[in-house]
Amino acid sequence: MNAMHGIAAAMLLATLTTPAIGEVYRHVDAQGNVTFSDEPMDGGEAIKVKPVTTVTLPKPQTVEETDKLREEVKREGAVYDSVSIVSPQNGQAFNSGSGDVRFEVTSNPELQSGHKYEVTLDGQPVGQSTSSSIVVNNVYRGTHEARAYIIDEKGVQVKAGSSISFTVHRPSVLR
Repeated sequence: MNAMHGIAAAMLLATLTTPAIGEVYRHVDAQGNVTFSDEPMDGGEAIKVKPVTTVTLPKPQTVEETDKLREEVKREGAVYDSVSIVSPQNGQAFNSGSGDVRFEVTSNPELQSGHKYEVTLDGQPVGQSTSSSIVVNNVYRGTHEARAYIIDEKGVQVKAGSSISFTVHRPSVLR
């Protein structure tokens, strides 16, 4: 028990004699030269230093796992020859009072178990389905870019189709 008291006393003494961590002092001399130090100076002032941003690099094991994932995605995507949007057609313009757009997607071969179609509109995912039809509601008027993907059960894109462009016409409140 006396050994424990000795260790506790040594730790307390070390804590009390340790200088304050992170103290920085700034001093400006008569010529306007600025000096920074970790020790107090006559005429100097203590300043607060913001924490330093650090970046932790991934461990080699994590990089290897990423390579394995890329190989798995490549293997899964190789099963498909193609995925594409068949409706609306590329360059098509159409009226949609509500702004609803029905995307018809196809792949060769057909979708495998556990996989889904995903449609992106202007670069943002807007719908997923195991069926070949995905409806997106309230699409703004104007020209948009859409693209179909096949995603696996983990939500990882394994096959990408070509993008298409289409234009939605909607009635205006002003007319």
